[in-house]
Amino acid sequence: MTTPADARGPEALPSASLGKRRETPFTYAPDLLEAIPRADRHGSAELYRWVTLACLRFTALCPVTGQPDWAALTINYIPGDHLIESKSLKEYLGSFRMHGGFHEDVCELIVADLVACIAPRYCELVGRFDSRGSIAIWPFVQHARADDATAQELLATRRANYAPGRYDAADAR
Repeated sequence: MTTPADARGPEALPSASLGKRRETPFTYAPDLLEAIPRADRHGSAELYRWVTLACLRFTALCPVTGQPDWAALTINYIPGDHLIESKSLKEYLGSFRMHGGFHEDVCELIVADLVACIAPRYCELVGRFDSRGSIAIWPFVQHARADDATAQELLATRRANYAPGRYDAADAR
């Protein structure tokens, strides 16, 4: 996993995936994630920019039956010094194809890996897993930097105001 500490300045870009074709693993592979240094491209010191990433066709395996579970994932985050490189995220999410995990565990794992890679101020994931046996499961996972009072306040507010699908981009198409 390319971490913020690996960056060699504001112009450093990931070299493992950008512009290159690489083998796509279909088992959980957190080392695929890469960070991009966040540059101040517009002369703004604004620290409260949101990034929303929508993965509308995520799949993993049910750990009990081995059958595929399909979901739409929405990742919302406020970056620190780094952004997630989108191609690496696509490959990383694809690596769950043969990974067996309960919906809630998979979502927690994704947030933990994103936090380890890019150290965002705040990050949340809404998973909208398709119905199996007439029950759809929609996990909501959050993370906020412990030393960031604004991010901690946001975590508490969004958790208190959460309703299924409220922070989800899947219906915003």
